[in-house]
Amino acid sequence: MAAAAAQQAEARHLVVHSLREQIREHILEGIVSGRWQPGERIVERRIAVELEVSQTPVREALRELETLRLIESAPNKGVRVRNLTAADLKESYPVRAGLEQVAAELAAGALADDPSALVREVAALRAADAAFDDEAQVRHTVAFHHELVRAAGNAVLLHSWESLGIEVWTTLSIRWLSPAPRAYAAEHQDIVDAFVRRDPGICGLIKAHVLSCAPQV
Repeated sequence: MAAAAAQQAEARHLVVHSLREQIREHILEGIVSGRWQPGERIVERRIAVELEVSQTPVREALRELETLRLIESAPNKGVRVRNLTAADLKESYPVRAGLEQVAAELAAGALADDPSALVREVAALRAADAAFDDEAQVRHTVAFHHELVRAAGNAVLLHSWESLGIEVWTTLSIRWLSPAPRAYAAEHQDIVDAFVRRDPGICGLIKAHVLSCAPQV
């Protein structure tokens, strides 16, 4: 009986967790697409009604986005989209560069022996570049770097990297600041090649690459 109750509780937890993630992605897409402009209020109750859910998972999703500094809340003013600047977007890149530099050092041997996870994302980036598909460019750029960090085999490092909200900041940097088109596949192929040839300068290459992606201010 106790085991069944525990399983039911775990199932409820997974449903709520999944729902919160879906709501967070819905709100995030609204911010990125411009549905909610900087400074505009996001009304928790309206989102709950629109998505036909309770306000609790909406509130939790908003807390997560506030942790990522995409929104801000104030007494008697509610929740609003932050008025993000290029300088705001740039702040995470030196931290990310440091983490990925460590990841490259730890993962160098594994990725030299088997770079297939990175090669897969480069192939997808090549197609995205050809189609000028910025959504796919973001998705596969982030996936490439996620695989790099995952290959380090360090759970603390991976958690730290994921907590930066890399996909969010990459998406906003590309869509909001509209940089000139970049050859994302070529840049990442250079990284793969460096791993394969066991380039002793791979850590510096990774750091320089990440910093080159930061918004210009």
